[in-house]
Order: sequence, then C-alpha cells, then structure tokens
Amino acid sequence: MWWPNARVLLRLVPVFALAGLCAGCFQPLYGTHASAPAGVSASVGGMLRGVQVEPLRTPRGTRLDRVGVEVRNSLIFNLTGGSGSSAATHKLMIDIDSQQRQIIVDITTGRSDVQTYGIDARYQLVDLATNKVVVNSATFARVSFNIPGQQQRFAGERGLRDAEDRAAVEIADNIRNRLASYFAAGT
Repeated sequence: MWWPNARVLLRLVPVFALAGLCAGCFQPLYGTHASAPAGVSASVGGMLRGVQVEPLRTPRGTRLDRVGVEVRNSLIFNLTGGSGSSAATHKLMIDIDSQQRQIIVDITTGRSDVQTYGIDARYQLVDLATNKVVVNSATFARVSFNIPGQQQRFAGERGLRDAEDRAAVEIADNIRNRLASYFAAGT
C-alpha cells in the first residue's frame, strides 16, 4: 500500500487550512444576502427583476428593428428568469448599431463565402428613485456565418438571420452580466 510522503502532507496542511478559513468569504452572485434591510430584495436576481427594459430606438421596419426586438426579449428573459418582473426600480435604455463584413471571398467568382455580423450596443441604467444614470457602458458582439454556395440565396439569408439572433443573445448576456455586477458590487 502506498502512503504519501510526510513532506507532501506537511505542505498540504497550510493549503487546506487557508481554504477552510476562506470558505465562508465567498457569496454566490445570485444567492441571497442576509444583511439586506427589511423590505428590500436581498438577492441580485431580485434586483435584476426590478429593471424595466425600454424599447430600443431603431428604425422601424428594418432588419435592425427585428434585431432590437430580439435583444430586448432576450434581455427581459435573462433579467426575470422567465417569471414576472417586480416593481420597477431602474430603467434600462439601449441603442444598437449593426455591421456586416466579408471575411473570405472566393477568388474565382468574387463573391463572399464567409461573413461576420456585428452589433455595437450602448446602454444606460437609470435609478428611478433619483433619476440618475448609475451605469453607462457599451458592449459588442461579433459572429460569423457561412454562405453555402452562391446559388443558394435563401440559405445565405437564413445564415444571416441566425447570425443576427446569436449576436442579439450575446449582447443580452453581456448587458445582464454587467448589471448583475453593478447590483452585486455597487460599481
């Protein structure tokens, strides 16, 4: 039977002692906080449910308008977890722009084979009690998509739409993570 060396055990004792001391120091991001005052939501999830997401200001009837609706819907789902929202304590305003670029071009036909779709988002979180901007930030998402053969224009169109949806979900995730960070740390 193999027994560890005494030196190895002596080296591990301080590591386990330090881990035991720090075990109570960490709090899960979406866990409840016992130190919250009465009547105030004690969890980051509860505070995120109090964020009212305003409709995005995009040109109506355009592709960007559809992407804006997708960003807003994904963000509302991310903030509320699929349950209903609580009374609004904050208001979130988002502006987005999009871009599409050719990455790989077929040298014989001059048509693109791979493209990227990108969204740039600027957002502000306003505290409704004081009407002050508490978070003013920006984020972006870049996704690529293939165009499978130049004769298949519907497949290329569907690839673009899928890229728009993936970028919208990524933007919503980025914004939710930033807001959760604000509610957890206050900065």
